[in-house]
Amino acid sequence: MNQSNLWSNIRSWSLLIAGTALYAFGLQYFIIPNLLMEGGVTGVAVLLNYAVDFPVWLSSLLINLPLFVLGWRQLGRSAMIYTFAGTLLLSLFLWIAETLVVQGWLTPFQSEQDFILVVLYAGVTLGIGLGLVFRAGGTTGGVDIIARILHRARGWSMGQIILSLDVLILGVSLLFIPKEKVLYTLVSVFIASKIIDFIQEGAYSAKAFTILCHSPEKLSKDITRELDRGVTLMPAIGGYSGENKTVVYCVVSRFEIRKLKSLVRQHDRRAFIVINDVHDVLGEGFRDE
Repeated sequence: MNQSNLWSNIRSWSLLIAGTALYAFGLQYFIIPNLLMEGGVTGVAVLLNYAVDFPVWLSSLLINLPLFVLGWRQLGRSAMIYTFAGTLLLSLFLWIAETLVVQGWLTPFQSEQDFILVVLYAGVTLGIGLGLVFRAGGTTGGVDIIARILHRARGWSMGQIILSLDVLILGVSLLFIPKEKVLYTLVSVFIASKIIDFIQEGAYSAKAFTILCHSPEKLSKDITRELDRGVTLMPAIGGYSGENKTVVYCVVSRFEIRKLKSLVRQHDRRAFIVINDVHDVLGEGFRDE
């Protein structure tokens, strides 16, 4: 194993450990003390805790293990190694957090007056935790495995499968917790999903310019000289005219948007410009992984 692969593995395992620890903390500190819910297998484990006071860490592990064996057979070793690690680590940190609460070393955050504060911090904490896990290439098991198996076998959308199972779990939870708590849970899940996207896509955002103009070669040289950015020239054919054209493609930081637009307008007032959002830009002039 070369040094690059070694550091990549260290980074992945560090993110996986930090993510599962933070996610477990969020469950024990915000979710469970306030009778909120979660989706997936973790949600089932939380529901069992509410219904029969069964430990969340143990039920999560018992439900996930047979799913993991099924996934290992259907999806293969390489696809499941980080999922298996995430499952075990999550159960371990849930047990640690639960022990800290029982021993009185960790006092959960409970508030009836500022319940929206609980929901906000729960969503942020769980979102960061899961975002780090996904960034490492892992999952916490559960419905992710079911979704991947059904997607491969039936071609169903993974997102729709996960959403359907989460809705089913939240629906069953209405039998054990007040409907207001379920509605608050939806807010928490929404916040967590946005945080996950933010971590997955990266905090660094940029803009991609697609430009049709006269003398694209000259424009590309001007961009390289004035902004010190790389430019790609792509051949294209006009759909209406049938003429051969050259498309200028360039990615810049958000601080350079106005400067590039001004440069293009100076070059060709009638230039056609399409600007798209770009997330997590890697490579020369931006950032490394």
